[in-house]
Amino acid sequence: MRYKKTIILLVGCIVVLSVFASLVGIFSNAGSGTYEIESFRGETIKIYGKGLYSYDSVSVAAQGIAQDIVTIVLGVPLLVISLFLALRGSLKGRLLLTGTLGYFLYTYISYVFLWMYNPMFIVYVILMSASFFSFILLMMSFNMNNLASAFSGKLPVRFLGGFQIFFAIALFLLWMKKIIPTITNGTIPLGLEHYTTLVIQGLDLGFIVPIALLSGVMIIKRKPIGYLLSSVIIMKGFTMGAALTAMIISQYFAGVSMSIIEIIMFPMISLLICYCMILLLKNINNSLPKQIDTV
Repeated sequence: MRYKKTIILLVGCIVVLSVFASLVGIFSNAGSGTYEIESFRGETIKIYGKGLYSYDSVSVAAQGIAQDIVTIVLGVPLLVISLFLALRGSLKGRLLLTGTLGYFLYTYISYVFLWMYNPMFIVYVILMSASFFSFILLMMSFNMNNLASAFSGKLPVRFLGGFQIFFAIALFLLWMKKIIPTITNGTIPLGLEHYTTLVIQGLDLGFIVPIALLSGVMIIKRKPIGYLLSSVIIMKGFTMGAALTAMIISQYFAGVSMSIIEIIMFPMISLLICYCMILLLKNINNSLPKQIDTV
């Protein structure tokens, strides 16, 4: 695998630092506990008041702790296992590694730009950077000319592509429902709290929605880029879906108000993504070494 040493170094850095940052996020507990503040927009915000996320709202702190747990329990093991498989020449391993790095990239972009400043900031920046460069190197390593032939002709491309298009449209409508009233009525976005902007919605609308649309259309047409993007989106979505489900559960127990659409939609989509990932992995031919050589 080209860039092998660089990727090993970057992934090793991600494993060590993400475990460290997540453990601090989960177990740090110093502070007096929750209290309320009034934001400069005039909203009353309940602040978590303890641990690493002491200056975050109860909602965001609950999400952060839940995501830290998923990162340790699911993200890091997947990263280590997929790297091991990729180094042995497995296409499944390389695709899983790329998708898992997409999860770490998305996670630590959100930690850098959404979470309130805390002592782990520089660690988040390093994790974001390491995830970005290892993700790009892996995306560059695929032989696009032969990638499609590594997938079975039985792969249900219409189902996988249709699901991705549906997901992109549903996510677009969900977030635009939150954003449009703030434009037409001049209201404050629900859930903005004391933060400066809608970081997650920006990431989803700017990257996830268009990539999911593109990969959905391209895999239906059986284009090589469609197989690659769909694999990355679905495998990244598997880990992200687990994190979102954990966040919803954590927010529920923290007494955070959530819309019924978000409560139902994200866990259901997570289950569908899990099914799509199983379909993908079952239909990858790992016995074609020439198809997974780097360019």
